[in-house]
Amino acid sequence: MDANKKAAQKKTVSHVIMMIVLVILLFLFIFPFLLVVINVFKTKADITSNPLALIGEHGFTLANFPEAMKKMNFLTVFGNSLLVTSVSTVLTLLVSSMAAFVIVRNKWKACNILFSGMIASMVIPFQVLMIPLVSLYGGIFGVLNSRTTLILMHVGFSLSMATFMFHGAIHTNIPLELEEAALIDGCTRWQTYWRIVFPLLKPTIATVAIIDAMAFWNDYLLPSLVLGRKELYTIPIATQAFYGTYSTDMGLVMAALLLAMLPILILYLFLQRYIVEGVTSGAVKG
Repeated sequence: MDANKKAAQKKTVSHVIMMIVLVILLFLFIFPFLLVVINVFKTKADITSNPLALIGEHGFTLANFPEAMKKMNFLTVFGNSLLVTSVSTVLTLLVSSMAAFVIVRNKWKACNILFSGMIASMVIPFQVLMIPLVSLYGGIFGVLNSRTTLILMHVGFSLSMATFMFHGAIHTNIPLELEEAALIDGCTRWQTYWRIVFPLLKPTIATVAIIDAMAFWNDYLLPSLVLGRKELYTIPIATQAFYGTYSTDMGLVMAALLLAMLPILILYLFLQRYIVEGVTSGAVKG
């Protein structure tokens, strides 16, 4: 009994220590976000004098939001970001899921070569392609300064990872017998994909959607290379308007950052329950 009691006490102490460490790590992780939320309702002077104070000396203010929205032309850049992110995400989901379905269900050599090429391309850093990309599409083809070009580039760069995730999910979690039964009942391959396979990929679809949507929404480097006109700017590029050569109004910066992160944060809250299930769906062969 004493041994069991000591073991139980030791387990309890270990659990408490682990929880304390996790709480500390959680606080360190969300501290930048808390700092933004705290300072967004302060004046520039209060942020500069005491950024860690919950309320500044001049009190609570909402003036940063309308001023930030006006300076960054928020409605226009928000519409650009929403259009680019939503269209890129939908196209990535459709193309990658169909590509994975064809690769998994067909034993063609071309499918193996294509899938191997996709996996290999995932290790190539974007910085390696950055200058050739701008030189080719800007200098030779002249197709930069276009939302369509940005969308197609987003889809192209995200396709390999998305196809890899859908490949694992289809190979592991969708029995071939379901598709054979659908074919016997008169479904074509196209109908089988849309009515049988695609609905069963919901966890992976949600996972790929949130990962890619976050990447597209927050991306700064690629849009800054592709989009040169202000009316085409997305939110990450538009926030540069608040950074001056000699001074920066941190209140406006905080307001712009909060406005930028809220849509993607709401999307994450709606889809978070699918993320772990989707990530692990293709990890273990059933």
